[in-house]
Amino acid sequence: MTYDSGNRYDSGVDRPAATAGPSKSSGMSSIYGTTGKRILDVSLSAAGLLVALPVMFVAALLIRATLGSPILFTQQRPGLRGRPFVLLKFRSMTLARGPDGEPLGDDVRLTALGKWLRRLSLDELPQLWNVLQGNMSLVGPRPLLMEYLPLYDSRQARRHDVRPGITGWAQVNGRNALTWEARFELDVWYVEHVSFGTDMKILALTLLRMLRPRGISEPGGATMSRFTGSARRD
Repeated sequence: MTYDSGNRYDSGVDRPAATAGPSKSSGMSSIYGTTGKRILDVSLSAAGLLVALPVMFVAALLIRATLGSPILFTQQRPGLRGRPFVLLKFRSMTLARGPDGEPLGDDVRLTALGKWLRRLSLDELPQLWNVLQGNMSLVGPRPLLMEYLPLYDSRQARRHDVRPGITGWAQVNGRNALTWEARFELDVWYVEHVSFGTDMKILALTLLRMLRPRGISEPGGATMSRFTGSARRD
């Protein structure tokens, strides 16, 4: 896995490549997209970390007491233009594995505390540090798994034209209750309509969803089923 000359991540597999910069139909080509959005991310994430520190401290203690170490879940995820970074989250599941050594299903490993953290989106609070580092934005498509990169068609791959977000247009319009295709369409809509007003609307709706959670998991599941590719391909 290498970085190509266009500064985009090359996983070594045949997949639609994310563009080396914002496309003409991307809201990231605006002044807000190129400069203002990052200023907003740094200022709000820094303030958010200070305000959330007491809550994060209590959450860490509860996780340590019920799940043990580690307190944080870390995993490599694709960021801007598919470049990998280490995502931070509070742990919400046990480390239980089956006889074959593979992790048990999410519905088995997800704890009562984990369900509560996810319901209020408190498990995402450590990602404020990802935002400060520049790997994520407050608002953008959610960072999914590296293994999904070769499965996207060219339109779906555009979700990586912007930094991934703690919250996003798909998260406030159904979250995990949506089909993968519906989520990706909402992600691309956001890429094409990035603006200060859009981000403020999404942040406000996110606060509302935290008070009235919905779509935390897909119907009949503990989280979200894996993406295996869409029927429509380029």
